[in-house]
Amino acid sequence: MFFKRFQLSRDIGIDLGTANTLMYVSGRGIVLQEPSVVAIDLERGVPLAVGDEAKLMLGRTPGNIRAVRPLRDGVIADFDAAEQMIKTFIQKGNEGRGIVAPRLVIGIPSGVTGVERRAVREAGLAGARNVHLIEEPVAAAIGAGLPVTEPVGTMIVDIGGGTTEVAVLSLGGTVLSESVRVAGDELSDSISTYLKKVHNLVVGERTAEEIKIRIGSAFPDDAHDESTMDVRGLHLLSGLPRTIPVRAGDIREAMAEPLNVIVEAVKRTLERTPPELAADIVDRGIVLAGGGALVRGITDLISHETGILVHIADDPLLCVVNGCGRVIEDYKALERVLDTPDFSRLSA
Repeated sequence: MFFKRFQLSRDIGIDLGTANTLMYVSGRGIVLQEPSVVAIDLERGVPLAVGDEAKLMLGRTPGNIRAVRPLRDGVIADFDAAEQMIKTFIQKGNEGRGIVAPRLVIGIPSGVTGVERRAVREAGLAGARNVHLIEEPVAAAIGAGLPVTEPVGTMIVDIGGGTTEVAVLSLGGTVLSESVRVAGDELSDSISTYLKKVHNLVVGERTAEEIKIRIGSAFPDDAHDESTMDVRGLHLLSGLPRTIPVRAGDIREAMAEPLNVIVEAVKRTLERTPPELAADIVDRGIVLAGGGALVRGITDLISHETGILVHIADDPLLCVVNGCGRVIEDYKALERVLDTPDFSRLSA
């Protein structure tokens, strides 16, 4: 019995996100959910902290320490940091156990290039014996409990930190998809830009993200638009710290441009959808997943622009990692949804 449990812990599913990395271990469920951040000691070239500890250091490091987000727009921007991060997370999530390295299933954006896919595979091999890739919209649909293996059309919009994935799925495969590198990070950046241009106030990534979460919205709502939040930052003209009140309605207008890019991607995908599948989508609606699905009013915005009912998946933040988990738990039945070829230490 002990040996069986030990073997079950070998397979790992990872949602390697721009903002957060989540890990699912076979037989145990989700064991790790931490920011995709690494703090590196530049003098020794070794990671000082990974995940939650490293995120606290963003924007607060001395000259000999660099806190970085190794993924940008859903793909690896800093290979060495990403490799260290994946290796550390595997050790932490799997409690450092195991004579045999695990098999990995990693969720990636559907629009990445062959070179970017290989970079993810090679980074994954830092702590695994072989690596399989699964496109994030497919994993999100499986994790959301959608009937992706049945002959019906389903549409999922996965709004992550770096990319928005729009896909129409049927019979276990992607009929068509579109990936745009506009998502949660761009929404936060638009808030930073607005504060700098209109209020001459400079704020960091964490402050912009907090504003987005607390008062950000995608669709007009008179009651919510009048609510305010006190924002602290550095005033450009005086060079001193300053606190100013910001209206929710102004933040919604600041976020309008990146939100419009997401809506246009959904509309373009619908325009290219075959008629039979389009009829299924009208009946079943559009499902939103990812952290961006939690932006207030985003379902109303997409529904208003497309005329189709839009609803949010249960636990939208966990859809991709749960999908990866279902694949490793029921590998034989869902193997065909994986991106091939299998990538192992031998092939590397």
